[in-house]
Amino acid sequence: MVYKEVTINNKEGLNATTAAAVVQIAGNYAAKVLIEKGNKKINAKSIMGVLSLGVKPGDEIFIVADGVDEGAAMDAIVQIFG
Repeated sequence: MVYKEVTINNKEGLNATTAAAVVQIAGNYAAKVLIEKGNKKINAKSIMGVLSLGVKPGDEIFIVADGVDEGAAMDAIVQIFG
């Protein structure tokens, strides 16, 4: 299991376009990928889940990946956030 804290630095936060990219990337990996904000934890492969977090610019989130390709999944998702 790997995890990383990420600060959202773009001006839109985790909007629909960015959320769709996260879901698409997460879906390419066998690893279970979760995004945590506050006390809420969601499956990164669910567009509704990702959007429900309401991530705004400047927010900090945790990304957790667990599985055979967890490192690659983490690297690919973190790249989305710059």
